[in-house]
Amino acid sequence: MAAAGELAAFAALYERRQGGIYRFALRMSGSESLAEDVTQDVFIALIKDAGQFDPARGTVASYLYGMARNRVLRLLERDRSFIPMTEQASGDDDDPVHDRLIVREDPLAELTRNELVEAVRQSILALPIHYREVIILCSLQEMSYAQAAEVLGCAIGTVRSRLYRARELLVRKLESVAEPEQSPRASACGDAYGM
Repeated sequence: MAAAGELAAFAALYERRQGGIYRFALRMSGSESLAEDVTQDVFIALIKDAGQFDPARGTVASYLYGMARNRVLRLLERDRSFIPMTEQASGDDDDPVHDRLIVREDPLAELTRNELVEAVRQSILALPIHYREVIILCSLQEMSYAQAAEVLGCAIGTVRSRLYRARELLVRKLESVAEPEQSPRASACGDAYGM
């Protein structure tokens, strides 16, 4: 049986890291249920195989995110279908990005914000996985390049180049969403009236 100190340390670690692991899995997959499963799996694996963690190879956070990444990638590979993030994640109150975007006074501003957030979510989910994970780790989870490189098991330069390319792809995707499309109906009406 585990000592009381080990249980307290695990509880503190869980309390501190489970929200970030959940958000990472949610942003990678677009599925709340998958994110919940991955988060649970990561911490159960930590309990069962605590001896697998080697502090010489990296931090506990990197180890947890690495486990979460591997599980998400395995599940996405198995399912081969991305689930759109149409459900509003509960418990986002501790998400600093979410808090900065909340506009409650103006319903039109709220609608516009919600549409923008959904466009960004869908654009992130449309990225190839190796670009999606660096955007999520560096931009949304606010990890440093070094921390992200540790989680991904690659060089810092690789993280930087992937992040640069991912941002380019996101900007292009969001610009195409934001460009007003000319309605075929409007041009048909103009033709009908000789305009």
